[in-house]
Amino acid sequence: MNPTNQPAEDKSLRIESPKTVAGGIPAVFSSLKHLKEELGPIAGLRALLKMNQTDGFDCPGCAWPDPDDKRSVLAEYCENGAKALAEEATSKRIDAAFFDRHSVEALNQGTDYWLGKQGRLTQPMVLLPGKAHYENISWDDAFRLIAEELNRLVSPDEAVFYTSGRTSNEAAFLYQLFVRMYGTNNLPDCSNMCHESSGQGLSQTVGIGKGSVTLEDLYEAEVIMVVGQNPGTNHPRMLSALQKCKQNGGKIITVNPLPEAGLISFQHPQHLGDIIGGGTALTDVFCQVRVNGDIALAKALMKLMFEAETQRPGEVLDHRFIETYTEGFAALSQDLKQYDFAQLVAKSGVAEEEIRAAAQLLIDHKKIIICWAMGLTQHVNGVQNIKEMVNLLLLKGAIGKAGAGTCPVRGHSNVQGDRTMGIWEKPKAAFLDRLAERFDFEPPREHGLDTVYAIEAMLSGEAKVFIAMGGNFLSASPDTQQTAQALRNCNLTVQISTKLNRSHLVHGKTALILPCLVRSEQDIQATGQQFVSVENSMGKVHQSTGDRTPASAALKSEPAIVAELAQAVLGDKFSLDWQKLAGNYDLIRNLIEDCIPGFENYNTRVRQKGGFYLPNGSRERKFNTPDGKAHFSLTAVPQDPRGKGQYIMMTIRSHDQYNTTIYGLEDRYRGIFDDRRVIMMNPQDIVAAGLVAKQLVHLKSHYQGEERVARNFRVVPYNIPRYCTATYFPEANVLVPLKSRAKGSNTPASKQVVISIEAS
Repeated sequence: MNPTNQPAEDKSLRIESPKTVAGGIPAVFSSLKHLKEELGPIAGLRALLKMNQTDGFDCPGCAWPDPDDKRSVLAEYCENGAKALAEEATSKRIDAAFFDRHSVEALNQGTDYWLGKQGRLTQPMVLLPGKAHYENISWDDAFRLIAEELNRLVSPDEAVFYTSGRTSNEAAFLYQLFVRMYGTNNLPDCSNMCHESSGQGLSQTVGIGKGSVTLEDLYEAEVIMVVGQNPGTNHPRMLSALQKCKQNGGKIITVNPLPEAGLISFQHPQHLGDIIGGGTALTDVFCQVRVNGDIALAKALMKLMFEAETQRPGEVLDHRFIETYTEGFAALSQDLKQYDFAQLVAKSGVAEEEIRAAAQLLIDHKKIIICWAMGLTQHVNGVQNIKEMVNLLLLKGAIGKAGAGTCPVRGHSNVQGDRTMGIWEKPKAAFLDRLAERFDFEPPREHGLDTVYAIEAMLSGEAKVFIAMGGNFLSASPDTQQTAQALRNCNLTVQISTKLNRSHLVHGKTALILPCLVRSEQDIQATGQQFVSVENSMGKVHQSTGDRTPASAALKSEPAIVAELAQAVLGDKFSLDWQKLAGNYDLIRNLIEDCIPGFENYNTRVRQKGGFYLPNGSRERKFNTPDGKAHFSLTAVPQDPRGKGQYIMMTIRSHDQYNTTIYGLEDRYRGIFDDRRVIMMNPQDIVAAGLVAKQLVHLKSHYQGEERVARNFRVVPYNIPRYCTATYFPEANVLVPLKSRAKGSNTPASKQVVISIEAS
């Protein structure tokens, strides 16, 4: 079966006017609805009281930071956090009897939404060659099977070890250590598909691949630019930070192809005054760019800033900062002269008056933060997009001071921590040197496979075993048909998971499902209850302690799974006592402290209320580049890749979704209900193409002579720039070419797909 070309789930597509305010009472009701459906209202509310508290567990959703000071006892979470908890704490269970009733072929007929709603996985399962059903397998036999398969490979580089961003620091460190002791750097992760462009762009310009701001900086900012991001759906707790900025007199510039409710107005669900008064208007200037019009917009803004500097010398640009801390200013100044302002305006798609209004805010203020997400990173020029944002900040000296800096907003709740722990296919020599010294072995030095290259290696037969620590690899990856074939080519696929997903059903010749604990559950090991630690989007490390009874007595924690797997595969090759590490996570944290700078006195500091911040050079104007300077960059305005009759498609999330997890069929803020196979189009484009609202169409992507088809999408008129369209992922991932990726980061260009639209 081809899971990407399923017919629409429900032909009763309902379209309403998009909302203009986020949060409020509807968010509360939505949260309660999901909790009631999955585990009951009382148990759900009891669990929520522990989420994101200093003595509780970290939200399994996004990486948005918790307040450093006082936290709300009632609700330190958002609507999507409540949905994420409801999903993992559900009372529904999947056991061997479930798989007896449902063959893999039958399960593959279900939608991603249906699969996720079947409940928690409760015991290890194996799908043997030629079998139609998953069968029960003991943990020992599962580890033995994996060890036999890995140890018969000709080279360790024939195995791929993927990581999802929800994995804890402790599990991630053990995982990368095991993989490198096994002999490979094939450690792709979800960051390869999301913020890799951020890491590359920031590392090359300011010397660290992380953002420079804290939550307090957002409160103090005079101007916040939110670019290519929809926090109302993807990071709802960010809205309260933006609200505080506004209440403190700050201004917000929104840059996005779609007007999103969460950036128009926000009603804080806990503030009665917000509910009665209608909330806080957030966006002061809305720059509705064409898809990938961000560099043209940024250059137009900078030309206006230089023009104002000419009229008011020394008042607009921060020359002292530029001269002291940066390189490349003269080249940037000269390069901007070649661009015609009117042409930049046209290529951006933004009305000139909005550009001038945004520029005036940048001209008049000094404390500026730029926030962004996948709307900037998932383009062929994704790295250049990030560098252009840095250019804007460097001109104003808006890095390394209160209320100013870079703010890439991460998705998965510990994706940044995973990278800090060494989950990276391109490890730095200094990190490998520390591993070598501490563990007395020579780690592999050759760079491994990232996500895209891993798919290509599995397709070609160069990689034969695929192991995933969390995630839904098939649905998250681009070019779904190619990715599916890549997984089928493997001798063995292993999924360490909590819920059923598509990656369990599109598998290698032998497939294993290893069920694990979730954040909210108690983790009892040999020395008693354990806690894990995570790093949020702003570089703060803190602990997470679950208190709920595990969904099954057969579940193992991720650190325990990694430790037992390592013992089975490596045997007595190394002196490390894996079982002892799994029994006491303090011992794992001691190893982290020995190997990774910034984790001194780890076990002591992580037990402090709220945790601790990691060192961040750009936060202190200590730029860790070869010359110690922050660098201006020269970028080019991207060309429109469309041909005649073609559109640019970007993939987005619905409001009832987090990454590949589908909570429901309501995109409440956008007014789209009961169907996910939709394509949002400009009304003028609909008329010009001879289409009508709700009409069934087929989408065809075009890349270097190749075509990919996704059938049965319904047309939704929407406020989006002409010749631009939006679809949900993972449904439209089949259209994203594997070879279309960002230069310098290899991130799939999921926001920049050339398509044509055909009536059904």
